[in-house]
Amino acid sequence: MKTRLCVFLFLIVFNFSASAQEKTKKELKQERELKKQNEIKALIDSRNFVFEAQKLTPQSGRLIQLDYNTYFLKFKADSATCDLPFFGRGYNVGYNSDGGIKFEGKPENIKVENKKNNTIIKATVRGASDVYDLTFSIFYNGNTTLSVSSNNRGPISYDGVIYAPKVSVSK
Repeated sequence: MKTRLCVFLFLIVFNFSASAQEKTKKELKQERELKKQNEIKALIDSRNFVFEAQKLTPQSGRLIQLDYNTYFLKFKADSATCDLPFFGRGYNVGYNSDGGIKFEGKPENIKVENKKNNTIIKATVRGASDVYDLTFSIFYNGNTTLSVSSNNRGPISYDGVIYAPKVSVSK
């Protein structure tokens, strides 16, 4: 009888300690979120990321869903390349222009402001025919809002995500 009781108590203690070592779903979710936050913070600190637009809101306020994942802004500390659609009012835009916001230039006056839940990056980029003021609101889950103001067009904002630029492998 005593041996059965000892074996039974041993099995209970063994099962309890084994189950105590397993991580709960909540702990696993927190670990994934923390890993994502660290990745986003590393992208912000390196000032080297790609913004992919998924939705846009022009000055008129109507939300437009973007169908294809082809609209982007590649941001580096020494260069920025942009190809984003534009819906809104253009002031000094020629008839033969393609209508989107497209530029290549060097970001100037980069300012980074860390807040509790997000980071705000402000920069100015001089394109070939316009000057663009960019404001990124980057949340630590990767969601990002980009506001673009320029001299020749009305303000517009884009919702999307940021991620690390893909590294091309050359042979």
